[in-house]
Amino acid sequence: MTGSPRISVVVPVRDDAPALRACLAALARQRTPPAEVIVVDNNSTDATAEVAASFGVRVVHEPVRGIPQAAAAGYDAATGDVVARLDADTLVGPGWVERIAEVMADGGTVAVTGTGRFYGLPAPVNGPATWAYLGAYYLFCHAALGHHTLWGSNMAVRRSAWEEVRAAVHTDDPELHDDLDLAFALGPHRRIRLDHGLHVRVSGRSVVGAAQWRRRMRRAWRTILLNWEDLPPWERWAVRLRARPFRSRPPR
Repeated sequence: MTGSPRISVVVPVRDDAPALRACLAALARQRTPPAEVIVVDNNSTDATAEVAASFGVRVVHEPVRGIPQAAAAGYDAATGDVVARLDADTLVGPGWVERIAEVMADGGTVAVTGTGRFYGLPAPVNGPATWAYLGAYYLFCHAALGHHTLWGSNMAVRRSAWEEVRAAVHTDDPELHDDLDLAFALGPHRRIRLDHGLHVRVSGRSVVGAAQWRRRMRRAWRTILLNWEDLPPWERWAVRLRARPFRSRPPR
C-alpha cells in the first residue's frame, strides 16, 4: 500500500452513553479526520444510539451481547483500509488518527497497538494501577503469543488482515478477551507493532475492585488456553524465531 491509508474507527459499546459522548467528542477533534466512525450498539437500553446519532457517525446494531461479537460486527462493517478500535471510555488526543495512518503506511505492519494511562482514579494509585495492569498485560501476553498483543482500547488492524483471519476468531464466546484473541489469530508470522507514540487515556473503572481483576484474569486464561489448543506457545515462538515454517490454523 502506498500513501496514507483510509482509517475506519470502531467503537463497540453497551449502556455507556456518557462515556461514549466524551469519546466521540475527542474523535471529532482529530487533526486528520477518520474516513468513518462506526459505533456498534450492543443491545443498549440507555441513550447510546441517540448519542452516536447526534455526532453523525454510523451506528451498527448488534443484538447478541458480548464484546467479541460487537467488535467483529464493527470490523465487518468497516470500509477503510485500516480498522482502528477504541472502547467507549477511551479518550484520544488530536493526533491519534494521524499517528495510526503514519504507522500503517508501512505495508509490512498488519496491526498496531499503543499505550495508555488511566483516568478517574485517585492520584496516588493512578500511576501504579496503570503499570500493574497494562505492564502485566503486555509482558504476560507477549510471552503467551510469541509477539506483541493488541489492546482493544487503543489498536488498529489492516482490514485485509482481519478478512484473512475472520473465520479463526472466537466471536461466539463473550468470556474471551477479543483483542487478545485477534492477536492470536493474526499469528507470529504477521507483524504487530507496539507504538509508544500511540497514547490514550482510559477510565480506571475497569480495574477497581477484586471482582474486576478476577474476571479479567479469568478471561485472559480462557483466551490463552483456547488458542494454545491450535498452536502451543513453543510452536509460536519457533515461528517467531524462524526456526520452522508456520502451520496455519484451519477455519473453525
